[in-house]
Amino acid sequence: MNQLTHPIPAFDPTPLATADALQARFALRVTARLTERSQDLGADVTERLRFAREQALERARAARTAEAGVRVGVTRAGAAILGGGSRWWLRLASVLPVLALVAGLVLIQRWQDSAQVSVAAEVDAALLSDDLPPNAYSDAGFAEFLKTPNE
Repeated sequence: MNQLTHPIPAFDPTPLATADALQARFALRVTARLTERSQDLGADVTERLRFAREQALERARAARTAEAGVRVGVTRAGAAILGGGSRWWLRLASVLPVLALVAGLVLIQRWQDSAQVSVAAEVDAALLSDDLPPNAYSDAGFAEFLKTPNE
């Protein structure tokens, strides 16, 4: 049977611990054999191995410092930002949404104002073009006349 026919088992940490133990045991055996064989090496091979080990350690240090060079910045809200970024870029990035919100609110207010002005202009045009004089609309009796149902 293959992996496609078997259901995926639930995560069990014991195989990982077993695999780690097997790897550690294998590493110990390899180092023991290398240590045994290193006694039989000549001086020139030992010197080359020492030099290679120093170079490997140097590369490992350089890799660690390169990884440490990648900074992670944290904003006041707690969000992580890779690279840290410069302060002006973070300020611009945090102010930009606020500016967009304010601009949107201003545009909405202007649109509502123009809509109210156009409705008021339509009412004024209807009042001025009507047969009744504008004073009739302020008369209390006319308001009562409009409220009564037409029969």
